[in-house]
Amino acid sequence: MTLDAPRELDYLVIAAHPDDAEIGVGGTILSLKAQGASVGILDLTSGEPTPHGSLDIRQRETAAASAILGVDWRGNLDLPNRALVADLDARRQVASWIRQLKPRFLLAHHWEDAHPDHLAASSLTDAARFWAKLSKTDMPGEPHHPARVFYFLSVHLRLHVQPSFVVDVSAHHAAKMNVLECYHSQFIEGRATTAPTFLDDVRDRARYWGWTIGTHFGEPFVCREEVGLRSLRDVV
Repeated sequence: MTLDAPRELDYLVIAAHPDDAEIGVGGTILSLKAQGASVGILDLTSGEPTPHGSLDIRQRETAAASAILGVDWRGNLDLPNRALVADLDARRQVASWIRQLKPRFLLAHHWEDAHPDHLAASSLTDAARFWAKLSKTDMPGEPHHPARVFYFLSVHLRLHVQPSFVVDVSAHHAAKMNVLECYHSQFIEGRATTAPTFLDDVRDRARYWGWTIGTHFGEPFVCREEVGLRSLRDVV
């Protein structure tokens, strides 16, 4: 799903596959939207083929998930799934969208992951962020440099990364789980039906991160640069 008239965004999530943004930052997206922020998602690949999915099924699932999330924009570059490469052409495409959407912040895959597509997406985001600010280029849009990249964790590698911060998503966790259930072909069909299921694992990880900050559910982020607070009153 790509809208014809992109708008300037507060936050842009750059994800390797449709469903990655939902797994990693679904609660954060819902929280940001509840606070009035504009949020977009740029999926780099179709995510297909998968054992129980197809292009048509994944597109329907993504549309249903996007509707619940309430995102302001969602696009897909249709780069090769299972063979995503952070090459110059892909960098140019991502940088062009950053220049057009002008997000203040980027949310991207963490640079350590078992999935090669996630690794490529992380590297690609970093490179495209830099390229997006270039002048004297024929890329569309005006030069733009997002202030920070916040990296989210995946489910493929059981890392215990020390996060820079954890977002309290307690009020939106139930809705996030509804969003994930939209991807029936990915998270339900063909999966184990006895506990712990994949969705149980997502819930339990969110519960753990919520526990670390004294709330019910949380989503962790890592930032390579310092993160400032306007006031200590914003600390959970």
